[in-house]
This record gives sequence, structure tokens and C-alpha cells, in this order.
Amino acid sequence: MFPVVNISPAYADEYPRVSFGLTLISNCQNFLNPPGFDLYKRKLLRNMRRSERLSEVSHRIEMYREFFQRFGSESPLTNHLKRTINSGFPRYNLMVDVHFMSEMFSGILVAVTDYDTFEGDLTLDLAKEGEICIGMGTRNLCAKEKEIILRDEKEIVCILCQGADEKTRVTENTKNVLFYAYAIPGINPEHLEEGLTIAAKTMKEFGGGNIEGLRILNV
Repeated sequence: MFPVVNISPAYADEYPRVSFGLTLISNCQNFLNPPGFDLYKRKLLRNMRRSERLSEVSHRIEMYREFFQRFGSESPLTNHLKRTINSGFPRYNLMVDVHFMSEMFSGILVAVTDYDTFEGDLTLDLAKEGEICIGMGTRNLCAKEKEIILRDEKEIVCILCQGADEKTRVTENTKNVLFYAYAIPGINPEHLEEGLTIAAKTMKEFGGGNIEGLRILNV
């Protein structure tokens, strides 16, 4: 039980050596605030706020900001970092909170999704101008030429610079959670692995379930 991810020739030609990672945790629960989780978050936050770590994270988040600007979009990581520095990690539910924690501690872009909602294998690809993704809140996201996207066998499920789709959003009923992480030029594979390892281990500790694997695709 682990997703198959293909790399399209278009992506490989445009972004050689730009990685993609994912981890799947099965049979877990999406608690609101499990026992011990607040203490765990505070310890991770203190570590993230240390000057050397924060400098590295800020640098990577600035790289995402500049990359998003090429496609006329604003990276969500920039505001997330400001909020985290000032107010700490947000509280929504376990899966969403873990997603923020893995992003902010490692300075990478991570998506949190319900694995059971994907339809077939996945493909990391480049969009054609005008392709549509039904984003969260059922907003139409219109891709630009050569935007990085993720497809399942039916449709686009995420446009890197615009967001994930509504179909794969996690809910209180999600049992099999898939976290995936995009690199961009200049972001090393080990940064993806670090963030996804935090996501996998935290979900296992506080949501139960099993880590089915963690994979970094090096194009």
C-alpha cells in the first residue's frame, strides 16, 4: 500500500534534479488535540526558533517565494513563517497541524491529503496553459503554461503555486493520510526527507497507524 508516482518527460526535462517526496501513514486517526501533542509542538517550536535553524528555514522559504513569483502567485510559506514565529504553530486538527509543523521546521512546501480519494497512479508533470484544478472551496484554479502540477489518473490534484484540490482534502474521517512535498531548484532532497520524516513520525505517535513508507524521487 503505497502510491505509484511517475515523472513526466516534460517535468524531467524542465526540472532535472528537482526532487519530490511523499509518505503514507495508514489506519490513523485525525484527532483534534491528542494528549501530549501540545508539549511536543512547543518543543519543536523552540528548536525551530533557534537562530541557526530559523536562518536556514527563512532562506529556503524565500526561495519558494521567488519561485512562486515567476508564475504570478504568492507562496503561503512566507505568511505561515511570520505567524509561526510570532504566535507558534496553529491548531486545527492533527493532520493539518502536522503539515504546518513539517513545513515550518524544514522550510519546504508540504501538502496533506486523504490517500483514499486519489484515483489511480500519480504523475508529477507540467501543466498546459488553461488546465483547471478544482481547488479547496471548489474554486477553479487555472494553470499557467509549465506550472508544476500533480495529477492522478482522472485530473489535476494540485498546482504547486496555487494549491491542492478539494477532492483530496483531509477530514475527520480520514484514515490513510498522504503527505507529499515539492522541491524547487535549490532545495535539496534531504530537506524533503526531514520534513516528511517529522510528518510520518508525528502522525504515528499521536494518530496511531503505520508508516507505509517514505520515498524521495530524485529526478
